[in-house]
Amino acid sequence: MKKLLLLCLPFATTLVMAQKGNDASAKYAALITQQRLKEKLTILASDEMEGRETASPGQRKAAAYIEGFFKSLGLKPGNGDSYQQLYPVYQDILSEKKLSVNGRSFEWDKDFMFSMQTISTGNWKYNGVVFAGYGNVDSATKVNDYAGLDVKGKLVLVLDGGATAASAGGGRGFGGPAMAKVNAARRNGAAGILVISADFPRRNPTSTKGRMSITPPAASSFLVATVSEEVASALLGRTARISQADLKATTKGNYVSEVAIDAVKKTETLESSNVIGVLPGTDKKEEYIFLTGHYDHLGKQGNTIYYGADDDGSGTVGVMQMAEAFAAAAKKGDKPRRTMIFMTVSGEEKGLLGSAYYSEHPTVDMDKVSVDLNTDMIGRGDSSRKADTLNYIYVIGHDKLSSDLAPINESVNKQYVNIALDYKYDDPNDQNRIYYRSDHYNFARKGVPILFFYDGMLGADYHRPTDTVDKIQFGIMEKRTKLVFHTAWVIANRDEMLKRDIPLTMPAR
Repeated sequence: MKKLLLLCLPFATTLVMAQKGNDASAKYAALITQQRLKEKLTILASDEMEGRETASPGQRKAAAYIEGFFKSLGLKPGNGDSYQQLYPVYQDILSEKKLSVNGRSFEWDKDFMFSMQTISTGNWKYNGVVFAGYGNVDSATKVNDYAGLDVKGKLVLVLDGGATAASAGGGRGFGGPAMAKVNAARRNGAAGILVISADFPRRNPTSTKGRMSITPPAASSFLVATVSEEVASALLGRTARISQADLKATTKGNYVSEVAIDAVKKTETLESSNVIGVLPGTDKKEEYIFLTGHYDHLGKQGNTIYYGADDDGSGTVGVMQMAEAFAAAAKKGDKPRRTMIFMTVSGEEKGLLGSAYYSEHPTVDMDKVSVDLNTDMIGRGDSSRKADTLNYIYVIGHDKLSSDLAPINESVNKQYVNIALDYKYDDPNDQNRIYYRSDHYNFARKGVPILFFYDGMLGADYHRPTDTVDKIQFGIMEKRTKLVFHTAWVIANRDEMLKRDIPLTMPAR
């Protein structure tokens, strides 16, 4: 009996310690409330923050607000002696844009627009175009609109649409019919491509600002432009505006006309920042847990503010509220064993810029990061779900990089929160490619295990001015935030870092 008792003691001690840890976790999770989340989100997604566009005054106001909150909790600055990690943002500005055919000048947005990614400063003249129908090439269906045409060094004129299934390319944001046409023209040696569109005059002004990036944009030698039927008529030598039906019946080949294109583009150097607060751990303080969310959104267009309450005000204030709960635990003597890093990043809407910059300029050893738990949109319901449209969360990354992740997350969910964990976006055939579309990706590509918590698309409110605080469902937002908190608590206090035992097999974004 004595021997059995001695054998049981370590197990009993473990149970007591686990129970104590669980009690502490629940006690501090109680600080994550609907009221506190709403108070913070009402500030972050207010008129004053002006939509928090990267490298804008509104973004800087939001960064200052988050920094001030981290300071008030007693968190340490996460970038040396600074709470902000500044990074450069480069953006092209098009100041001059001209297109004329046979001496006739056409108007921007009424008859033409240039692709900001491909246009560069210069003056170009061509003595005609090669009309290539729809400009599609598809080996599967043996479609080749370039058959018999010599387009090397010439401008190609093509119709919009008419893409075959194969030539349409990938899913949203990763290819598509327009890019397939561009690629086909490039492969055939064209100097540029003009795509005829019926969408002129443009209903909304075309931005003369290019995409933001964290590296200076490379000069392009390939012109991409969209032109109206009026421009197409002039290029094809027609005196009257040609109809879509006539364009479809137009013979492929060379058409003589004098084409002149002028552009002046300069690159502006801007600045943005990630906001980082640190809570040092105890015996495993040289290992790290990241809680991340992006605080930027789309800013303003004229006087219209894109508030971004759910995307990603919800995830940002979730990180802030979890920071408050962990800081309260530390003050009561329940410090996490591992160092907690609370990081809100900017530039997500511009292509994951802030997290990409951090991953290349980390403030800690990425090999010592046990996990990144990323929250991007956790405040709404998905009406398209066939199951419960509210008491759920989409979890991405559960079967990638670490076999420890899913059991821990599922266990704390069952014990504390009890919402449906939906893994549909971990399907390798997910056409939305959600795994690649938020800031966790830049941790995953460095081998750091990740979980991404996400409520699904906002439907009519996604990336619209109507993504506002009054539409946030704070009850489920509280539960989702608590799920992330409990998961972080367990990973922060376990004996071992998460295993990195699933091979990294990810294509480029």
